[in-house]
Amino acid sequence: MLKWIVLAVVLLLVLLAAIVLIRACMMQPTQALTAKIEKGDPQRSRQYAKRLSRMIQCETVSSRYDADKTKFYDFHKVLEELFPNIHEHCEKHVFNGSLLFKWNGKGKGEPILLMSHQDVVEANGTWEHPPFSGEIAGEDIWGRGTVDTKGSLFCLLTAVEELLKEGYKPECDVYLASSCTEEFSGEGAPLTVQYLKEQGVKLGLLIDEGGMIMSEPIPGVKGTYAMVGVLEKGYGDVKFTAKGTGGHASAPGKHTPWARLAAFIHDVEKHQPFRVEFSPTVLEMFRRLTPNMSFGMKVIFANLWLFKPLLKKVMPVISPAGAAMLQTTIAFTTGKGSEGLNVLPQEAYVTANLRFIPHQPTDESIALISEKAKAYDLETSVIYKDYPCPVVNYKGEQFAKVEQTIHELFPGIGVSPYIMTGGTDAKYYKDICADCIRFAPLSITKQQYESIHGLNENISMSVLPKGVDFYKAIIRKS
Repeated sequence: MLKWIVLAVVLLLVLLAAIVLIRACMMQPTQALTAKIEKGDPQRSRQYAKRLSRMIQCETVSSRYDADKTKFYDFHKVLEELFPNIHEHCEKHVFNGSLLFKWNGKGKGEPILLMSHQDVVEANGTWEHPPFSGEIAGEDIWGRGTVDTKGSLFCLLTAVEELLKEGYKPECDVYLASSCTEEFSGEGAPLTVQYLKEQGVKLGLLIDEGGMIMSEPIPGVKGTYAMVGVLEKGYGDVKFTAKGTGGHASAPGKHTPWARLAAFIHDVEKHQPFRVEFSPTVLEMFRRLTPNMSFGMKVIFANLWLFKPLLKKVMPVISPAGAAMLQTTIAFTTGKGSEGLNVLPQEAYVTANLRFIPHQPTDESIALISEKAKAYDLETSVIYKDYPCPVVNYKGEQFAKVEQTIHELFPGIGVSPYIMTGGTDAKYYKDICADCIRFAPLSITKQQYESIHGLNENISMSVLPKGVDFYKAIIRKS
């Protein structure tokens, strides 16, 4: 009898292995595997590069601790020179350095809004080319903001400038927005949204920064893809405080504030309290990426019905970015104890940054981490919190419009929805727009992606014409 049971188990395992392998083999590579991005017209690319270079030469580093907006008004003067038709024919509004233009259409359909921020982060360290030189070296424009996000700002402004020059009038109203406070989640976008609400504006589509066009967007996924952000997680900063009696460091007792904080941090990193789930968006992303994965990965992702529980455990090790799409995340950031090197603190604290996933949103996630903190006699206080944004329907009309435009301009490349793990200004628009899509139509390399907020930020001039044409096409289709 035992022999037959063993044989049955073996046969079942063989059958299971066969099903897994067959499903993986059925996932045939798509055109994205071999798709190539065509370079833009050299003359047009060079002309655009010179104009973008002028925008990069304007140092527009933003800081929540600097209220002086002079540098942004200086930047606006450069925009007036570069885009005279926009400034002549569009309504212009300025909200303490943040810009909003309205291009009146024929009054048909809901308005659209194209946006990309004008502020940049600081540029420390040693660069190959000075970060605010806008130097053009070979095919590349160098400098802070080329990718994040004056490159896309240039493209959307150029699209409208050229359409105006042609005498084109859009069917619907077209808004162009550019805040000067995006890098620190400041007042620019909220003020813009407040104005639009007062005007009774409801947007049919918004396109902001987000995903871009890259080869091998995830390690092990071959081919070229446009990654289109359809969801932005919520944001929170939380403080955990431990209190004690203080005293001299030469005779420390047990369970001092720092010891409890350290134990808490270690526990959280080892045993995250947040639930891991494969949302429909993540499942759709993997469905689109799986055909061009390496065979080992294809075996796993073509059979999520079997391997999903395993992936929930190992994803943080395989890919922290991938794991961040599956759950609320927490990262400990700052801390403070006593002022003296030989003094036990009467009170010490650490702060943590959280990004909230829709299936376990802001208040539920904070409650979970607060409960865990109680076990270490820690007090939890919320410094700031907001909520996850509504998910854009990747089967909906607006996503389809973006996807179709990408396929027209970049034949053969794949298009995939994905979850934004970082933050954008688009989150402030959720009350006036159901379809806030986060995508910049620029093709970048791995080095260029890694240069965002890092050293040697640069972009190829050859990608600019397609970027301009993308925004033109979206306007014509709206």
